[in-house]
Amino acid sequence: MKLLRKILDVPATLFEEGGKLQKLYPLWEAVDTFMYTPGHVTRTASHVRDGLDLKRMMIIVVIALGPCALMAMYNTGLQASLALNPDMAGELSGWRPMVMALLGLGYDPGNPIACLVLGALYFLPVYIVTLAAGGAWETLFAIVRRHEINEGFLVTSLLFPLILPPTIPLWQVAIGISFGVVIGKEIFGGVGMNVLNPALTARAFLYFGYPAQISGNAIWNATAPAYAVDGFSGATALAVAKEEGMATLSSGGLFGFNLSDWNVTWFESLLGFEPGSMGETSALACLFGAFVLIATGVGAWRTMAGVLAGTVVTAITLNLIGSDTNPAFGIPVYWHLVLGGWAFGAVFMATDPVSSAFTNTGKWIYGFLIGLLIVLIRVVNPAYPESVMLAILFMNVFAPLIDHYVVRANIKRRAARYAAS
Repeated sequence: MKLLRKILDVPATLFEEGGKLQKLYPLWEAVDTFMYTPGHVTRTASHVRDGLDLKRMMIIVVIALGPCALMAMYNTGLQASLALNPDMAGELSGWRPMVMALLGLGYDPGNPIACLVLGALYFLPVYIVTLAAGGAWETLFAIVRRHEINEGFLVTSLLFPLILPPTIPLWQVAIGISFGVVIGKEIFGGVGMNVLNPALTARAFLYFGYPAQISGNAIWNATAPAYAVDGFSGATALAVAKEEGMATLSSGGLFGFNLSDWNVTWFESLLGFEPGSMGETSALACLFGAFVLIATGVGAWRTMAGVLAGTVVTAITLNLIGSDTNPAFGIPVYWHLVLGGWAFGAVFMATDPVSSAFTNTGKWIYGFLIGLLIVLIRVVNPAYPESVMLAILFMNVFAPLIDHYVVRANIKRRAARYAAS
């Protein structure tokens, strides 16, 4: 470790003020502080000492996202293997079948290693392009503004691939993350100043910019039964429940899968064994992330609880109202919690500390309204089978207003109490 410290210290003078490469100081500083904590401390009053800095906070979120990332790779490979006739595996074209063949792995849904490797061949290129394109913008803005590269992009770069379909074109990944970083964050001033969640902003840009390719009711599954095609579109579990009713969705299990009329049980949906965006299908993996975020104090449990409360109240209300023409009114609340991106949005997106509400009461209101909007859009609006992204982005805009009125109410209450005394 001392040798590494010496290696990093040798070029330090080139990047510090007065050095030949001082304009690139943010880039060098990012590498240096990734390995070690900064060597300088604040010595003047007043400041707050806290062991949880931005870097540690981001690392905790990355750890919480770990199970979702693993599930993203495994489920992508699993869905590919289920959709593929084993006899066709040797006739598929492309670099992924070549890699699988070189590794001696087949398209076997019963082989967890094969599923994980196949899924990684879809997930990792998306993740690498996200890091490269988004990291380039982060570095550019840091150099121009002459400040350090913030660690917030570590989380954004992992969140974004997890909310994308597995066979999304990589050029769309680059464009989407560029829009999310530049328009969603940097134009507001960078980390801590953005109004909207950057990852969701990037996803929304792709959703509305390329609706035929990345829509909520016909997402891509990895591989395809057609020899030269790399993906096929299939209805998500949420779309089946919304259009055909719960009886059709839960009439069987995952391994009765076929391309025209598949179904999934509640437990399989809880585990995440259903087609969808790569990392948001497993409610169980998200539950682990919620535990980590709440236990470490990084995630706002009030916001999560508010989303849950809003979902439960709205879903039960619509169940009681019922509808003869809209099967979505009959989706039980326990299915809402495991379908689509509900769990992922409630745990990782709604709790974004920058774009969500800050006050404790505001977090309850903010989360409740997100849960209410998720169910309303899912059930009532025929255009959007999935609604988590839109609900959270919409409430991002109103989060400052919610906090404003919560603070005003607190001031008014305290003023009345002071006057009364």
